[in-house]
Amino acid sequence: MAGCRGSLCCCCRWCCCCGERETRTPEELTILGETQEEEDEILPRKDYEKGRRYEAVKWMVVFAIGVCTGLVGLFVDFFVRLFTQLKFGVVQTSVEECSQKGCLALSLLELLGFNLTFVFLASLLVLIEPVAAGSGIPEVKCYLNGVKVPGIVRLRTLLCKILGVLFSVAGGLFVGKEGPMIHSGSVVGAGLPQFQSISLRKIQLNFPYFRSDRDKRDFVSAGAAAGVAAAFGAPIGGTLFSLEEGSSFWNQGLTWKVLFCSMSATFTLNFFRSGIQFGSWGSFQLPGLLNFGEFKCSDSDKKCHLWTAMDLGFFVVMGVIGGLLGATFNCLNKRLAKYRMRNVHPKPKLVRVLESLLVSLVTTVVVFVASMVLGECRQISSSSQIGNDSFQLQVTSEDMNSSIKTFFCPNDTYNDMATLFFNPQESAILQLFHQDGTFSPITLALFFVLYFLLACWTYGISVPSGLFVPSLLCGAAFGRLVANVLKSYIGLGHIYSGTFALIGAAAFLGGVVRMTISLTVILLESTNEITYGLPIMVTLMVAKWTGDFFNKGIYDIHVGLRGVPLLEWETEVEMDKLRASDIMEPNLTYVYPHTRIQSLVSILRTTVHHAFPVVTENRGNEKEFMKGNQLISNNIKFKKSSILTRAGEQRKRSQSMKSYPSSELRNMCDEHIASEEPAEKEDLLQQMLERRYTPYPNLYPDQSPSEDWTMEERFRPLTFHGLILRSQLVTLLVRGVCYSESQSSASQPRLSYAEMAEDYPRYPDIHDLDLTLLNPRMIVDVTPYMNPSPFTISPNTHVSQVFNLFRTMGLRHLPVVNAVGEIVGIITRHNLTYEFLQARLRQHYQTI
Repeated sequence: MAGCRGSLCCCCRWCCCCGERETRTPEELTILGETQEEEDEILPRKDYEKGRRYEAVKWMVVFAIGVCTGLVGLFVDFFVRLFTQLKFGVVQTSVEECSQKGCLALSLLELLGFNLTFVFLASLLVLIEPVAAGSGIPEVKCYLNGVKVPGIVRLRTLLCKILGVLFSVAGGLFVGKEGPMIHSGSVVGAGLPQFQSISLRKIQLNFPYFRSDRDKRDFVSAGAAAGVAAAFGAPIGGTLFSLEEGSSFWNQGLTWKVLFCSMSATFTLNFFRSGIQFGSWGSFQLPGLLNFGEFKCSDSDKKCHLWTAMDLGFFVVMGVIGGLLGATFNCLNKRLAKYRMRNVHPKPKLVRVLESLLVSLVTTVVVFVASMVLGECRQISSSSQIGNDSFQLQVTSEDMNSSIKTFFCPNDTYNDMATLFFNPQESAILQLFHQDGTFSPITLALFFVLYFLLACWTYGISVPSGLFVPSLLCGAAFGRLVANVLKSYIGLGHIYSGTFALIGAAAFLGGVVRMTISLTVILLESTNEITYGLPIMVTLMVAKWTGDFFNKGIYDIHVGLRGVPLLEWETEVEMDKLRASDIMEPNLTYVYPHTRIQSLVSILRTTVHHAFPVVTENRGNEKEFMKGNQLISNNIKFKKSSILTRAGEQRKRSQSMKSYPSSELRNMCDEHIASEEPAEKEDLLQQMLERRYTPYPNLYPDQSPSEDWTMEERFRPLTFHGLILRSQLVTLLVRGVCYSESQSSASQPRLSYAEMAEDYPRYPDIHDLDLTLLNPRMIVDVTPYMNPSPFTISPNTHVSQVFNLFRTMGLRHLPVVNAVGEIVGIITRHNLTYEFLQARLRQHYQTI
């Protein structure tokens, strides 16, 4: 057969005879299945060395992200401790002196001076970068879900977040620094691999790796996990948090890298904190910013057990109560957030600062008055001075006065309310977990109510703030209250108060944030007690189920208030009554393979779409229509080439079916070929090129889609060829990639991938560009830069399949293409939100 190349061969069962082949164009040879075979080409050897180098660099970058996140946590922790010790040291000395002289008002003014100053600085930083407000977890969750929130991973956001949370925690607000650590780690993960910053424009290195959204999203996942690991000393919990709460799509090969990043953050923070606080470098005694200590019964109490099977019933009840309290907290906070959106945010920014100062003022006054008036003097037991090993790190004979407050109490007694309020929140949690001395039930109840209300009011103001630690402290007070009631009024002497405080903290936190797997592992790693696995898991499950009956988790609520199209894990079963054609957007904005600059600029400036379908029109009089117009001719030629390619693939597929010995299709194909007349073969090319004819207005392809178009003009048949991104079109315009109508499209300059991605991740805005030097009549050939094979679906696809494809593949656009290759609509994330699907489902029921 090799010798018959270039001649027409006819083969039967016994022999082959060859004759001269009639001259045909390459397109006709393709359509007729008689393609001219090319010489076998040797495939280029894959550059495995480059792949290994890329993987090695990725591991090094992941390690650097973990180390930097750990150093960020060390910085925040060091200065929070410094400012807190300074504040409480001055105020405690003043209170002790003024309690005898009767000048407590002066002590209150000193405390107000510290707190208002710190909160004012935190609010100013949020004015510089508004995205730095709050914990940042909803924003990170949106980013990992595939929604880009402007400014969320900028260097300026990181600086404002770090300094802001430092001042807000030191200012006495009921916020934590652990939540913002997740946001900080995400910013480090997004910015470090880029080796450039828009905030510091001089910092820009020519680093050729990781110039895509996929790589950036992977590093943000690793940074978020490192933030959790640094906050709680829980690298496995951080990995699961990034998987459960963050990413809507997960690369399985990323798991090991994320865990390595979390480990790097944990041990970096542990190494430096242990060395700075205890002077024992390399001892690794403080794994995270928040340490729960070791739960252990006293050796002298033989009847004590951490928990028993009978306690599981109490834990389930606490989970139900925690879910109810969490749902109440979320409901109140949602109402406050809506009020702020209507009455605070539209006003001048100074109003936000004043609101933060008001919250600080009220919080300071309540803390001071409650500690002086509502506290009870409790006896300091000898066991509280000894305690277990972990508690000795917090309460020793040297710093007893700094952890147990004796305001207005005689010797050998302490003020239980002041001990909870006039300590850092981490110390107060340890007091509730491990202090053997009792807290009054009235004190615990009052503390819980005050802390619950003030923490709910505080979350959402214009300061960087976390919710983990306030929820843990509030829940620990609730759990300790339950333990006191069971001990004192029911007579259950075997109860270990620390266990109930831990379960209460888990129940309330689970009721607020609705996390299950990751929160279970985080609490287990923080306690370093595997026997707590079952009660914590049961409590969190019950708290989540109870809370979900009333509303969503706090982070999902704030995501919904921002109007972000966040995709849930799956759709409801009834949504499968809808098809892709029911939810798609049929009114398309598209570009042609060859389009004039004026049309591209008009489309980019009048729309906000991220991508555009590349299409050609189906005309019945193409030969006459393409005469005298190079632009239209190029578009029609491109459509013909794509049709010929598909025809060649169909021909090859039919030939492969014929060659299968047992196929019934072989006989069918043979009969069809035998009955074919030669005259039909001559017209086969024309038949396939003009396979359909639908009348529609003759619009030139350099005309932009207009709102003045009729319905017939909007929904005329369009053959789909691929997708082109907005960023790619802007880059082509900025670099002047075009050709004139008198030239061939081959004369258009070609850009490499590195040149196209040079401005990543912040491409120029079309509204900021000066395009006066470009001739609007020039033509841009977008075909070398479009994605010719994006994911597409049929109009009859079930919504659940569309949803799973979006989540698993991380899509932002999904063209809907019919059986003949015509695009009939497009689906974006907005079309898959719960509210949009509910609205379309109601329309579906109305039409039935």
